[in-house]
Amino acid sequence: MSEQGGVVVRAAGEADLDVAAELFRGYLDFYEVAPEDPGRPREFLAERIAKDESLVLLADVEGAGTVGFAQVYRGFSSLALRPAWVLNDLYVTPSGRRTGAGRALLREVLERARRAGVSGVQLETAYDNHVAQGLYESEGFEREGFHVYFHDLG
Repeated sequence: MSEQGGVVVRAAGEADLDVAAELFRGYLDFYEVAPEDPGRPREFLAERIAKDESLVLLADVEGAGTVGFAQVYRGFSSLALRPAWVLNDLYVTPSGRRTGAGRALLREVLERARRAGVSGVQLETAYDNHVAQGLYESEGFEREGFHVYFHDLG
């Protein structure tokens, strides 16, 4: 757990699944993804946390509650020959924006990555999400010249 500018960032556990799932649903709504089963986001997070397949962080702001979450997948970089992390999800509720919650989550991911000795943290965001791009670039992320491809298998 860490505190940055009045925002407390902590790792989510099983007791946090309901609030984490609510934030995850907000993230999915933001990207216009509507799961057929409304309980699936909670099940998905529960499985990731139980199997220690991802790191889920929550941001608490005094007076506003838990307003943000981040989900990191641990992997490897063949080019660096070391572990690497993917910051797959970062979301702050509209009421939690401009509180520093997004920046605190991002900094906590980077600090934990440094302590874990990973080679770097990778993320993606929508082309038109200029607010997020500004945050990432202000924290030292650089846009790479690679094209991202995805093959949807349904």
